[in-house]
Amino acid sequence: MAIQVTATALPEVKLVEPRVFGDTRGFFYESFNARDFAEHLGRDVVFVQDNHSRSAKGVLRGLHYQIEHAQGKLVRVIEGEVFDVAVDIRKSSMNFGKWVGMILSAENHRQLWVPPGFAHGFVVLSQSAQFLYKTTDYWFPEHERSIVWNDPDIGIDWPIDFEPMLAAKDMAGSRLVHAECFA
Repeated sequence: MAIQVTATALPEVKLVEPRVFGDTRGFFYESFNARDFAEHLGRDVVFVQDNHSRSAKGVLRGLHYQIEHAQGKLVRVIEGEVFDVAVDIRKSSMNFGKWVGMILSAENHRQLWVPPGFAHGFVVLSQSAQFLYKTTDYWFPEHERSIVWNDPDIGIDWPIDFEPMLAAKDMAGSRLVHAECFA
């Protein structure tokens, strides 16, 4: 088995841990295999876009989502370490407004599956981080939305002791109570 998939506290959000083969030369693992992914999640997921970002320590990106053309995201870190977060923003969900977060790093090789209907964000804990993610739909800037990272109604326990660096769109993010959400 190439991957181990574990449900998080939000059952639709999955921790994906690949089998890593390593020795003194380095390591190898399959970062994505459509057959294994479909087998473990019980459905076929088609990715249409790959994204790559590099951020300095203290950069916080998110909490992002697209209100139309909702994206599922398979995220991982290939350099450094981040605290990655998914928030359920489906009003019909019994977990509406709840969040899950975990450390993703180049060393632990963990990936997180964030399905459509969830807002997503991360903060960089190392000197820098390179973050890769596959998406199930294209980026449509006119449909992109942002929920403020420190919304007290969500109460994310970010493992930071500093004021994060934010993009203008993230500083202007909505509180969940005012955000456009999924049905």
